[in-house]
Amino acid sequence: MKVISINVNGIRAAARKGMFDWLRKVDADVICLQELKAQPDQIEDSLYHPEGYYSYFHSAEKKGYSGVGIYCKEKPKAIHMGLGAIDDADWEDVDREGRYIQVDFKDVSVVSLYMPSGSAKEERQEFKYVMMEKLEAVLRSMQRKKREFIICGDWNIAHKKADIKNWRGNQKNSGFLPEERSWMDWLLNEEDSLRNDNLQFVDAFRIINQEDHQYTWWSNRGQAWANNTGWRIDYHIVSKGLRDKVVTGSDLIYKEERFSDHAPLAIEYDI
Repeated sequence: MKVISINVNGIRAAARKGMFDWLRKVDADVICLQELKAQPDQIEDSLYHPEGYYSYFHSAEKKGYSGVGIYCKEKPKAIHMGLGAIDDADWEDVDREGRYIQVDFKDVSVVSLYMPSGSAKEERQEFKYVMMEKLEAVLRSMQRKKREFIICGDWNIAHKKADIKNWRGNQKNSGFLPEERSWMDWLLNEEDSLRNDNLQFVDAFRIINQEDHQYTWWSNRGQAWANNTGWRIDYHIVSKGLRDKVVTGSDLIYKEERFSDHAPLAIEYDI
């Protein structure tokens, strides 16, 4: 199963830059999109519903903002629009922003997740922390289920120093704060975790690529792209049963063309 995740920073803008031509060539089984910035009636054209795929979108209520989607070749057994569809907690604020969609197949579920950025203002960072805390129960529930999970998306957190070019200068900035990185330690059962209730999810990319300077997002300011001054904030976070199912492939991070300020992340699984 080939799975692609990409924050499109506006699906209509990415389409104008040739993203759908590229997607036809790579022939993925599942494609997870984040930051659609479009309402359903704005993406009714067949361009946004590629032939051979089932299309599912969970848009934000606010126009031109957020939103996630999934394309898949196989028709899912179930589709869950928003975190409120899978968890009893109050997810209204998050779901209004269109940050989660999940499709269930026979033995595996694939998620497109768009975590908030806290860089705009303090209130948004607090919103991000609240979502992280509430998400813990969902992740624990996933770990208990008798199925595997591939949680794709823009997590808006660079986990390690190797995942960000200017790590020294960003230690007080959203996306690389100690609390955020510690949370990722907990999620991925890292030795550095300060908690004793670690989960055991896996960063699929790091199973097959341990190199530094492997980034998926570059600021549009200055010469970030040209100088590869980036952040790795887009992930495939998978359940531990898929650790040995991650297949080595080429062009994991596709940078030959630019459809967004993020690069597509493609990983294959032997499932």
